[in-house]
Amino acid sequence: MPISASEFLKKYGFEPEDEEGDHSLRHNAMEHAKHLRRPHAGTPHDWEDWERYKQEHPDEIEEDDSDR
Repeated sequence: MPISASEFLKKYGFEPEDEEGDHSLRHNAMEHAKHLRRPHAGTPHDWEDWERYKQEHPDEIEEDDSDR
């Protein structure tokens, strides 16, 4: 059964020293989901969903410079 690269490194004692450098797609998606901001692009349906979400959950939105 094949093992992942990270499991292989752990098995042979190569522990990653710096975990802060994670720029994987999963990590970036989680950061984006945690910090909700106005979308930069999208379909008209995406914008309608965004406006509806802003009205329903105003305390969960982070303002960025373009919202001010």
